[in-house]
Amino acid sequence: MAFGKSGGKKATEGKTMSRSSKAGLQFPVGRIHRVLKKGNLAKRIGAGAPVYLAAVLEYLAAEILELAGNAARDNKKRRINPRHLQLAIRNDEELSKLLSHVIISEGGVIPNIHPNLLPTKSKKGKNDDTSQEV
Repeated sequence: MAFGKSGGKKATEGKTMSRSSKAGLQFPVGRIHRVLKKGNLAKRIGAGAPVYLAAVLEYLAAEILELAGNAARDNKKRRINPRHLQLAIRNDEELSKLLSHVIISEGGVIPNIHPNLLPTKSKKGKNDDTSQEV
């Protein structure tokens, strides 16, 4: 009764398991591998490259969606729109640097007023209490 190294049972019992589910990812590893091969980036693409790229893309998407969800909640909205994506990306230093040349359609601008344009607050001194009657 020699069962081999697996101990007699296969891990998946004959069911095929996608590379995305093997890696614990939501992004499609097989599709990314196909795009890398079709893109003429290199003659050969290693098996780990699309998994790593899918993980990085999934992390970036999750990070942006989390920040955009926070921006939507701050504006008392339940749906993320391009404005929330713009606010999320531009208010995060690292994402803003990564996506500095990206223009988000319908994203608007970041609210900013230069300090020189703000009205100055005058301080009242001891001599300012006198009457200004002439």
